[in-house]
Amino acid sequence: MISKVLIAEDHESANLSVQKTLEEAGMPQTDYVYYCDDALAKITQGKETGQPYDLLITDLYFEEDHRKQKIIDGQALISAARGVQPDLKVMVFSAERRVAVVETLFTTYDIDGYVRKARGDTKELKSAIGKINNGQRYVPWWFINKIKYKNSYEFSSWDIAVITLLAQGIRQKEMSIRLRQNKIRPSGLSSIEKGLKHIREAFEFTNNEQLIAYCKDIGIV
Repeated sequence: MISKVLIAEDHESANLSVQKTLEEAGMPQTDYVYYCDDALAKITQGKETGQPYDLLITDLYFEEDHRKQKIIDGQALISAARGVQPDLKVMVFSAERRVAVVETLFTTYDIDGYVRKARGDTKELKSAIGKINNGQRYVPWWFINKIKYKNSYEFSSWDIAVITLLAQGIRQKEMSIRLRQNKIRPSGLSSIEKGLKHIREAFEFTNNEQLIAYCKDIGIV
């Protein structure tokens, strides 16, 4: 059961909103901080005094100001906190919507829930807390849909041909010539640009380098 919660959020309005949501959800003890270093100090103190936190709710990104911090973001905080208290449950509350980032939080950082700051996030926070309180993970529906689409994407022979040329360092203008020479259609520059954009969007990559790296990892090129 979750009874003691720590909020790490540097925006005061968001911090207050989470506090209110936890109060409405019936959480008996809620503490909050605006800096990651302070969050780790509280978690360490709680562990040492035999009054550990059950759940950490943290943002991913913290703005720099006059106060220097050793821990500068949510991912580093999660790692440091779990180093002190391995069984600490963690929920991330952030505006981040990139699938690759959220996927890393679940697979690498083993978080217990993710809620995106958006319309209806207060209701979603309550649902997430309820699931985590029952020993379950909270995985948002939009993320599940994106992952399903990503995993179901089938690379066509055209996709592979274009990405292979891209991985070889061939510029898109020359790529168009190569495709025509090999009788691969479409071969127009506009089609190549639109095709690569479509693939990047399917995987939420921001540049071709990420696409190439991913395709190398899965053995396409």
